[in-house]
Amino acid sequence: MNPKIRLHRAVFPLWVILLAVLMLAGLVAGITVFINGLVVTNLTDLVPWGLWIGIDLSAIALSAGAFTLSAAVYLFGWKKLQPLARTAVFIGFLGYSMAMLCLLMDIGRPDRFWHAIVFWNIHSPLWEVTMCVVLYFTVLLLEVLPIFGNAGWFKARWPSLSHRLHNLHKFAPILAIFGLGFSLLHQSSLGATYGVLKARPIWYKPSLAILFIVSAVIGGLALTVLASKLAALFSERANVRDDILDKVSQVIGWMLFGYLYLRFWDTLGMEYTLEPGRTEGLHILTSGALAFNFWLGELLLGILIPAVILVSGRLRRQPRLHLLALAFTVGGLVAYRWDINIVGQLVAFTVLPTQIEPLYTAYRPAMVEILVGLGVIAYGLLGFTLGARYLGIVDHSSLPETAVEPAIVKPVPLPTD
Repeated sequence: MNPKIRLHRAVFPLWVILLAVLMLAGLVAGITVFINGLVVTNLTDLVPWGLWIGIDLSAIALSAGAFTLSAAVYLFGWKKLQPLARTAVFIGFLGYSMAMLCLLMDIGRPDRFWHAIVFWNIHSPLWEVTMCVVLYFTVLLLEVLPIFGNAGWFKARWPSLSHRLHNLHKFAPILAIFGLGFSLLHQSSLGATYGVLKARPIWYKPSLAILFIVSAVIGGLALTVLASKLAALFSERANVRDDILDKVSQVIGWMLFGYLYLRFWDTLGMEYTLEPGRTEGLHILTSGALAFNFWLGELLLGILIPAVILVSGRLRRQPRLHLLALAFTVGGLVAYRWDINIVGQLVAFTVLPTQIEPLYTAYRPAMVEILVGLGVIAYGLLGFTLGARYLGIVDHSSLPETAVEPAIVKPVPLPTD
């Protein structure tokens, strides 16, 4: 037996056990929150969105590869990307389920999770986000079901159900259209939710909707390529085509340069105004508590360095540098979501008209928040691990769907006397 395969088989159960332990710890911590309420966390009225919302925003953004690649395959006809789109759709399904788990913990009254669906508040951006997340998760579920139906073990046990699930694939172009619409709506509305809050001056701007969409597309593509490459390294059942991943990575690199321009000027352009709250928040972001995360985590490691590596063919063809650039890109998106979510909550004003000086707040996740967050992340990693091993979600050996043209038979002339 190949020593590499033997090592993979030895590590696999240990990896699954580790993730299962983290999920169990997260479950215990979650039950503690359900019993005692959010009082056991470090969330307050001034900082109501903490670690869980950070994971929620990151999971949704990193799932954007699903609608991006589905649209590329089924709407623009780039059939060569179809195997990669299957991977992205599965990651999107896991990412949105992770986001909903975080929201279930964060809303404080999980027994009322259904209120937004029944009691419509059409004036609230969060209501629009909620409806789009629910609808798009339904679309992702319909796109993932054929993956289960095509698995060999599923066909052997339930052949009739497998055939029915496989037939759902014929609706893929329609699902791609709905998925693109729902995703664009709520990805932009997530940024708009922050951008309409005038009480948080550093958030109050229309550009957040654009930045949320652009960063999500880049991060989603980067995670899909990164996950495919890692699956090929650690699982003998994964099969990737490096030429496809290389082209997508090059596109990511050029997109990163555009995103760097948007992020840099959107942030530092606020230096031209001296608005109470915005100026103090910008100071926290660029030279205060979040400065290291902003300059190093976001701009340098999260955008500039991976952009240079991914655009350069010579650097991109070095496997370790390629993986590092993709990992930095994913980490940069997480850093961006964390910075945006936290910076607007660290500066607050009182309601007293005579007090115009800002009050600075602080936030550090409690242990129960960290355990729940680790449990949710472990769930996503375990889902992808099992999907790569038993569902073939990382398999580029299958030929993309192509239309088979009928052969044209030319008439044979009859012999003449």
